[in-house]
Amino acid sequence: MSALDTDRLKQTLLQERERVQAALDNIHDDHPGTISDETGEDAVYDNHLADTATETYDRELDYTLGENAEHVLGEIDSALERIEQGTYGACTRCGKPIAPERLEARPWATLDIDCQRQLEGR
Repeated sequence: MSALDTDRLKQTLLQERERVQAALDNIHDDHPGTISDETGEDAVYDNHLADTATETYDRELDYTLGENAEHVLGEIDSALERIEQGTYGACTRCGKPIAPERLEARPWATLDIDCQRQLEGR
């Protein structure tokens, strides 16, 4: 395996962390309270059923995107910690090196491609 440019990958991780955090903040800013808070307490009952369903769907979609963003932030933080510990680039399952191409595509990857495929049942 060629030597990893961990300084560059660290910068990539930090930039991605900033981007994901901004997206998460945007989701939270768009929906700071409950649906009732957002539409008005009586509006939930006064709105057409389709309007309420659309609002609920949008809120659930944002909630799911927010959960995913929080998960990615955790993975990025773990990758940054592995860089600091000197264990970055090694598969956390088998210990083999993770291909540089995989880390370029997904710098927070914890598994080499073989372990990832096994985990996914491929």
